Amino acid sequence: MSLTAEAIVDRRKLKRRVTKWRVIAILALVLAFAGVGFMALSSDGVSGFSDHIARVRVDGMITGERKKLELLKRLAKTDRVKAVLITIDSPGGTTSGSEALYEEIRKIAAKKPVVSVLESTATSGGYITAIAGDYIVARGNTVTGSIGVIFQWPQFKELLEKVGVKMRELKSDPLKASPSPFEEPSPEALAVMESLIKDSHDWFLKLVAERRKLGESETRVLGDGRVYTGRQALAAKLIDELGGEDAALAWLKTNKKISSDLKIVDWAPSVAENLSLPGVLARKIGRVLGISFVEGVFEATEKTLTPERLKLDGLISVWQPRN
Repeated sequence: MSLTAEAIVDRRKLKRRVTKWRVIAILALVLAFAGVGFMALSSDGVSGFSDHIARVRVDGMITGERKKLELLKRLAKTDRVKAVLITIDSPGGTTSGSEALYEEIRKIAAKKPVVSVLESTATSGGYITAIAGDYIVARGNTVTGSIGVIFQWPQFKELLEKVGVKMRELKSDPLKASPSPFEEPSPEALAVMESLIKDSHDWFLKLVAERRKLGESETRVLGDGRVYTGRQALAAKLIDELGGEDAALAWLKTNKKISSDLKIVDWAPSVAENLSLPGVLARKIGRVLGISFVEGVFEATEKTLTPERLKLDGLISVWQPRN
């Protein structure tokens, strides 16, 4: 069927209009991706645009994870953050991980006030984190303290003997890879482990004495591994005040002249830091569009691949570790 000249002109006009809108749509999509990418890759995100108080949560087992430490480094450098609330609900974790967290929080405190807010539990490594703050508030029934270090290993020797299994090994020296779960530890191996425990415990006690302004003998009495309620911790001078976030904000206003009108912004390491750029953009777009399950999938995947109990190794400062 042949087309009239008029029909051909109309078709060409329609084609040009469709092409124009396609170009506009593609440009809009590119700009949207660029904007989301900027938000995803910026160090501070939207929180960096106005003065605020940052809130950082320390939950679960403390392992000194890289993302959390990098977040604290950014906090220390961001002028828009006028004060920091470290909200803690943790039984502790690795001693070295707790030490790393403590050091980064102290770097923040050198530039801006930091208050530790203890929730249900802040024991062992959680308490190490707490004393990094300038001021500590806790609920009356918060469980805290547990100032101590432990080293654990399983002992399978008798079980293996019952099932007729022998573990053979060659090693350069008797203390290599000791203590072992496959044999009874020698007195020499136990002595080495006890020296490690004592050295780390002495470090922990010195930290508490320095930060809480306590005498050495008093600190050793308090640091025998026991736990305290918030009320007991206040009487023992292990915390400064009973209360919650309101008490922390009141202290900041009275003692550090931090305005109570400042917004509190939650700072948290993003799962997206371990993703490629397409993954980052997909996660951010899902959040913008309100498709929250996308973000949940990323977070659930990370937790599944790296369960907390698998991260604990070496000397640990933890109250009631999971089996």
